[in-house]
Amino acid sequence: MTRLNPLSSPLLLGFDQIERTLERIAKSGDGYPPYNVERLAAADGEPERLRITLAVAGFTSEQLGVTLEEGKLVIRGRQMDDGSRIYLHRGIAARQFQRVFVLAEGMEVASADLSHGLLTVDLIRPQAEPAVRKIDIVARG
Repeated sequence: MTRLNPLSSPLLLGFDQIERTLERIAKSGDGYPPYNVERLAAADGEPERLRITLAVAGFTSEQLGVTLEEGKLVIRGRQMDDGSRIYLHRGIAARQFQRVFVLAEGMEVASADLSHGLLTVDLIRPQAEPAVRKIDIVARG
């Protein structure tokens, strides 16, 4: 059976990388850590922003990493086990995670902040100037 995909239209050329990325995202099912994505309206001359908030209670800023990798925002957390502790009950595990957000072209990371167990990452998209480029037609024969 042939799978229909909105990006398989003959009028959409060069979107095969986006299709692979969407398939990879659909397969990632781990829900840890939970997160929110919200839109913040433009204010005080600032452009509209997107804010990603991750619940990372127990992580320090040294145990977290926020990087841009090939058009993706990658947020990683890594906690190490403290071998000096003796637990009678352990319900909070030291763990690691990786969350990947695919960014549209032109998106920029404005800031990252850790406060009260919540990591917030603000993204902006500077307003692009509309561009029209005339392509000369070469007449042959």
